[in-house]
Amino acid sequence: MADTPRPGARKYSMDRLDRFFGVHGSALTLRSERMGLLASNIANAATPGYKARDLDFHALIADRQGPTLSTTNSRHFAAPASEENPRIRYRLPVQPSLDGNTVELATEQLQFSETALRYRSSLSLLGGRISSLTSALKGE
Repeated sequence: MADTPRPGARKYSMDRLDRFFGVHGSALTLRSERMGLLASNIANAATPGYKARDLDFHALIADRQGPTLSTTNSRHFAAPASEENPRIRYRLPVQPSLDGNTVELATEQLQFSETALRYRSSLSLLGGRISSLTSALKGE
């Protein structure tokens, strides 16, 4: 049975691919999610009482790259969840409106444009790495 992969071989190859692509795969996912939140904020700019939401991108990337903690003993306590969804935060407005809406359209549009530009940059960098990997596999 030469076609049967060794136990753990798939995990090893995925770890190597993760190292090859670096943080850019996670960055694409998080930036896509952030653009969805920002688009929702822009769409609800005139909705009374709507609270603008955003992601702390740098903290989330650091979490994904940092060491993960696990319990090594059955007597260890699990870390308590701080919020229902700790990834999404409410944005504090510079100038609050009378109707309770915290969306500041200029800020949201600027954040969306910046995030879209960074998304395209990560996508371009990943495309270059995939192209170099393809060339290496072809022996070019």
